[in-house]
Amino acid sequence: MALKACREIGALEELLELLKLEQLDENGFRGQSQDLGFGNVFGGQVLGQALSAAYKTVPVERRAHSLHAYFLRPGDVRDPIVYQVDRIRDGKSFTTRRVVALQKGHAVFSMSVSFQIDEPGFDHQDKAPIAPGPEGLVTEVELISQVAGQISPVLRQRLQCPQPIEIRPVAPMNPLSPEKRDPARQQWLKAVGTLPDDLSIHQYLLAYASDYGFMSTSLYPHGHGLLEPGMQMASLDHAMWFHRPFRMDDWLLYDVKSPNASGARGLATGKIFDRQGTLVATVAQEGLIRFRGYKA
Repeated sequence: MALKACREIGALEELLELLKLEQLDENGFRGQSQDLGFGNVFGGQVLGQALSAAYKTVPVERRAHSLHAYFLRPGDVRDPIVYQVDRIRDGKSFTTRRVVALQKGHAVFSMSVSFQIDEPGFDHQDKAPIAPGPEGLVTEVELISQVAGQISPVLRQRLQCPQPIEIRPVAPMNPLSPEKRDPARQQWLKAVGTLPDDLSIHQYLLAYASDYGFMSTSLYPHGHGLLEPGMQMASLDHAMWFHRPFRMDDWLLYDVKSPNASGARGLATGKIFDRQGTLVATVAQEGLIRFRGYKA
């Protein structure tokens, strides 16, 4: 059964509980589904849970450095998801896992994850972009709440609940009446509470948060938005590289660009920096973008 829209426990505790998973056997795990008001299971939930499942089968000294995932079918928020882990390879430095998420006997998601021991090596990175800090910026929930009367009752109810990840766009816009912009956005994000000193937990949460609103950047040049009536969007694939340690309970800057949209698909890429300008992760995703009112 899907988790209720609001729980008595805190929003961050609820999300951490969601990502823990129940172990069924040596390589099988089960996670509950969460209804965020979008109709289907949120892609970030499946990313975070699949990474959590993979982590449970690797030595504790190895950390995820990359994942490559495909969203195969919409997930049903009313049912739990079973994650089956295939132990592909255990090498001296690297470990590889494949995870398949199953619901009602069908694969809804698949992901390959690579883990590595800590090793010294050459070090360089892109410079962090110039952006105002998160202080004083309006949260994304506050922006959506301004048009609450025009969105679905389920989504409106969910927005009344405390959120586990706070998101503050640098240059916000009306989500139901967006203006045309260059396909680029910046937003600050962080967990709403203090987290344990376990990098794997921070990686689960960043994988979860990395999918939220990511593809909407591909709509900017066209003056359309995710919440617009007649808009259909769905994640198709998702890749993520973890470069350096970070904390999800401190602000991270998500710098996103969309280099292409064509064939009812959009592509988005993102770089994630901590407040000191350290590049901690890189993300890429292609997603379905269909608009019923589209005219060539």
